[in-house]
Amino acid sequence: MGSAIFYPALPEMTREFGVSPTIVNLSIGLYMLAMSIFPLWWSSFSETLGRRNIYIVSFSLNVVFCLLSGLSMNITMLIVFRVLSGGASASVQAVGAGTVADVWEPQERGRAMGIFYIGPLMGPMIGPVVGGILAQYYGWRSTVWFLTCYGAIILIVTLFALPETLPRKKPTAPASQPGPAVDGMPSLSRASSTARSVQTHTRKAAAALKRCFVDPLEIVTYLRFPPILCTVYYSAITFGTLYVLNIAAQAAFSQPPYGFSSVVLGLLYLPSSGGYFVASVLGGPWIDRIMIRAAERAGRYDAEGRLVYLPEDRMGVNAWVAASLYPASLVWFGWTAQRGVHWAVPSVANFLFGLGSMLVFGAVATMLTEFMPRRSSSGVALNNFVRNILSCTGAVVGQPLIDAMGVGWLMTALGLVCWLSGNLVIWLLRRNSQKWRVQMDEALKNGT
Repeated sequence: MGSAIFYPALPEMTREFGVSPTIVNLSIGLYMLAMSIFPLWWSSFSETLGRRNIYIVSFSLNVVFCLLSGLSMNITMLIVFRVLSGGASASVQAVGAGTVADVWEPQERGRAMGIFYIGPLMGPMIGPVVGGILAQYYGWRSTVWFLTCYGAIILIVTLFALPETLPRKKPTAPASQPGPAVDGMPSLSRASSTARSVQTHTRKAAAALKRCFVDPLEIVTYLRFPPILCTVYYSAITFGTLYVLNIAAQAAFSQPPYGFSSVVLGLLYLPSSGGYFVASVLGGPWIDRIMIRAAERAGRYDAEGRLVYLPEDRMGVNAWVAASLYPASLVWFGWTAQRGVHWAVPSVANFLFGLGSMLVFGAVATMLTEFMPRRSSSGVALNNFVRNILSCTGAVVGQPLIDAMGVGWLMTALGLVCWLSGNLVIWLLRRNSQKWRVQMDEALKNGT
């Protein structure tokens, strides 16, 4: 919701701050960039400090930064605090998926992940509608006040209703290290005791610095593994396209022959959000059934007679359908919007885009928690890191590309790239994923 609520208010913000639409789009693009980077730290901290603690800290910061965004006196101040609020609110994307992985078993995790994604996708559904009404009647700043109040409510609910889900690790008792004894009594000089104390505190400080600044970046190194790289790339190219489509919808429907108001602009984001919702509810159980059937056909059972599931089992007919459905809907939207066809026709294309793209997001998020079972939230954080970089790029370059190419040709080019990328990734995963996964597990086991 933090990005979607701004779309109907972009024209007003352009006029108030006296800058170009491309500059105003930075308030969305850099917000998404912050949402790509900060989860690396949130997810890393959540694996040791607990999920609930991270939620409370990050949601508190989000409320403060949203409040300051609404007080912005110029576009620079707005962008800075939007970046900070985006980084603070981003914890739920990665840590939330980790919470799902903590609670649900693999054979039901697709359905659970689909339900989880209803939350993030209700933002694109409700955000533009709420933003359009608020911007038209109360000005663009009212959208930020709404986000501040909403964030405060979520923080209160988290404080009183959300338990910790991260499994507790049993502490190991440190082995005692007695010093040398003389005449049966321990002997340790004061100088030696001071030196050991300094060494101990130095090691603790170095470990803390490493945990804060180095360990979160280690997540990025997982991209060296082909199954992770392919899965994340597929999600990222789809997510980046989503933001170009959002900019294109705002540009096309706000100008002649449509010329819709802020409220109507917000309502026209509902079809794609409806597609997200339908795919979240129905797609998750469908992906689970596909995975179960794949395991049954392969005859994979453990010693107790239970099915053994593999992450790549989720890439079945659902993946092939999605790989063609959402690229085709991009071309459909582009040319119908450019030629001024009745708004219902490009809106149907947006619904199909939401349906197809959500099938991709749901499968990818679930697969990543299974490719990296001991670092589930980190896998999703890595996905968010890459895909939000592309969404930032899409939000920033979308308008200049529309001005240069037109909506029709831009959507056609994106559709072709997405179709080729999706089908290539699915083919590679189905052909090589088992071999790649074994190699990855061996490399992680050996620490290489």
